[in-house]
Amino acid sequence: MPARKPTPNITTVYLGRYTWEHANQIAGELEAADIVWWYKQPGFFSQIWEFGGVRLFVDRERLDEARSIADRIAPDGRPGR
Repeated sequence: MPARKPTPNITTVYLGRYTWEHANQIAGELEAADIVWWYKQPGFFSQIWEFGGVRLFVDRERLDEARSIADRIAPDGRPGR
């Protein structure tokens, strides 16, 4: 896969907290749509109160598109909004 050029001045916003399975599927779709994203997994202790969910963050300018992708993959909502 070719290296992606760095994109300056991207601000990311919170998309939601998902199971590992949903987060991986959403991440694949975000990449296919060329939406900048990153994740934060709970640490050793914080997984106790975060219930092991993965928090996803996406490019603020493409939040609506990212929400559509996430809602299609996880139709029961975004736990831990």
